[in-house]
Amino acid sequence: MTAKFNFLLAAILTVFGQNAAAQEILVRIGLVAPLSGALAVSGNGNEKGARLAVEELNSQAVKIGNSRARFELIAEDDAGDPRQGTLAAQKLVDSEVSGVVGHQTSGSTIPASRLYRDAGIPQISPSTTSPRFTSQGFKTAFRLMPDDAISARALGNYAVGKLGMTKFAVVDDRTSYGQGIADEFTKTVVAAGATVVARDYVTDKSTDFNAVLTSIGSKRPDAVFVGGMYSVAGPMLRQMKQLGLAMKMLGGDGICDEQTVKLATGAASDDQVLCVGPLDIFDAGRMRRFTADFKARFGLAPEPLAPYSYDAVRLLVDAMVRAGSARPNVYLPFLAATRGFQGVTGNISFDAKGDLLDPRIAIYTFRKSALARVATMASH
Repeated sequence: MTAKFNFLLAAILTVFGQNAAAQEILVRIGLVAPLSGALAVSGNGNEKGARLAVEELNSQAVKIGNSRARFELIAEDDAGDPRQGTLAAQKLVDSEVSGVVGHQTSGSTIPASRLYRDAGIPQISPSTTSPRFTSQGFKTAFRLMPDDAISARALGNYAVGKLGMTKFAVVDDRTSYGQGIADEFTKTVVAAGATVVARDYVTDKSTDFNAVLTSIGSKRPDAVFVGGMYSVAGPMLRQMKQLGLAMKMLGGDGICDEQTVKLATGAASDDQVLCVGPLDIFDAGRMRRFTADFKARFGLAPEPLAPYSYDAVRLLVDAMVRAGSARPNVYLPFLAATRGFQGVTGNISFDAKGDLLDPRIAIYTFRKSALARVATMASH
């Protein structure tokens, strides 16, 4: 009798264990960011934001359909390089991820987006701003930042209309992002009646800007617009001071990062830099909680991109839960139909292209090495 009972009990426990295992599904979420190289500070902050979201979701017993989901983040490093970006994207496709957070830079995101489109895998970039990203018409492509055309128009019109600037020098780093936003800014200020007295080029690996800045300084512009990232803008600010050039520096969201003034090593004066980025509409309570949780987990304050990658993970999973499936072809329409998602970075809705519906932007400067908002701008 005891032997039979033990046998039956073992059989029951085996079946129960199999059913329990069958009720848990593994959901892989990919992330691509520059975890090494000149943009590693923002890239690692980006990765940490996504990782925090995954860890929180795993602690919350999230159910997708009738199964409990266990989430795994697969992070790949592209060093901000387009070729490495496509290799990283292919690795994620081969790993059969359910969704992707990334890429961080436009130059890496755009070529990779075709691979995700072909595989039918939803992709949310926390920071890509090139208009080309969503104008390709890929149903798998989404982003959490306003595009460069919106940002450049806002900054150009503010500089000419509000600040009365009439002469600009424009420098870009030849990346998809840098060249794209510089072109949009140039078109805007010329249409507003200003003059571009110099149009110069560097690379995103450049460290010596003396020749370019000396040439620009001789033309006495009101400001130099930098199409590039903080890794270019910071050292350029330092060399501007060394050359005695007191003109303002303008730029997009790529330089709206405190790394700009850190890399300038004390050379940036208050209000010298003007940059444009998303309006800081963070819900105060959500942002406080996110910041506290981020500090508790990683021992440091979140980088500017961290809440965007955090929200991107949450958006993917929210769509999976609503769809009752982690299969990309099933939940993709639910992601596209997202309206009023309550994220750390604001309430998020997507338009038909995968862009933010009615994005809000602002002009910022640096005061005492910290970002300070100086104007709120209409996005249309």
